[in-house]
Amino acid sequence: MGGRLRTVRGRRERRHRCAAAAHRPAAALAADEPVLVAVPGPRLDALRDSLGADAAGVTWTDMARLGRNPGRILAALQEFTDRQEGRPARIVGEPIWPGRSQAEVQEATRHEALINTAFAGRQATVLCPYDVLGLPAAVVSDARRTHPTVIVEDKNLLSPEYADASVVCADCDSPLPESDGGVPRFAYTSGGLGEVRAYTEAWARGTALSAARRGDLILAVSEAAANSLAHGGGNGSLRLWSTGAGGVVAEIRDAGHLADPLAGRRRPALASVNGGRGLWLIHQLCDLVETRASDSGLTLRMHMTCS
Repeated sequence: MGGRLRTVRGRRERRHRCAAAAHRPAAALAADEPVLVAVPGPRLDALRDSLGADAAGVTWTDMARLGRNPGRILAALQEFTDRQEGRPARIVGEPIWPGRSQAEVQEATRHEALINTAFAGRQATVLCPYDVLGLPAAVVSDARRTHPTVIVEDKNLLSPEYADASVVCADCDSPLPESDGGVPRFAYTSGGLGEVRAYTEAWARGTALSAARRGDLILAVSEAAANSLAHGGGNGSLRLWSTGAGGVVAEIRDAGHLADPLAGRRRPALASVNGGRGLWLIHQLCDLVETRASDSGLTLRMHMTCS
């Protein structure tokens, strides 16, 4: 894999296995180990073609679709692993590729930092290929910070730059860029959810969103505002604006704090008493969700495109 850095994560007692062989789908299939390959479409086709008849035994997923919102990736990988009934799972996942926006890269880096925590106790190892020739140096540097093991020229090495997830996630909480022009702020408090929905619906009619996507926007904003009232101090504020590409952005700010960094990134159990369903739903509805935690509270910025 010329020009590629491969990073490996998983249970530490497994790290000394030959990572290159363990993650080749053909080798894993021969060992009766289930394989999921989630990479962007063009690479997906190339990998499928290289496997020939063995490709039928692999679960293939276009990461450009699955990972359009990086906040959706973790749950999909966890669900694949949990379906294997105790068999070790092998996953190839490429969440960052050339052409990703800076905002997408930031949230995908947060995903990469959290995946070791999310997979604790699961029998799975994940290989994450990075295009070192096509990606900025800072992105490759972050890959070394979010993966305990790297493969360089087929050598499985411990990464001396590997950092705790909390450190990387704190670095991801850099200030969000401001929108172009002044954007009014709609304040709400307890009992005001109906007003939030009405305000969002009226504003969305003037956008390029389809009726279905307007409904998605209203639901996502409503869930975020409900979280503000329940967990963010009982009040918050909403801003809405359109992007140059015809999409929209909705931003919720409140005095809350995200106690669980995995909230919304993994599917909550039906019997869960810890909540998280609202943020989970927001991630499913939106094309990108940016979160920023600070001493003053939490900012949730939700992006939605026309299609």
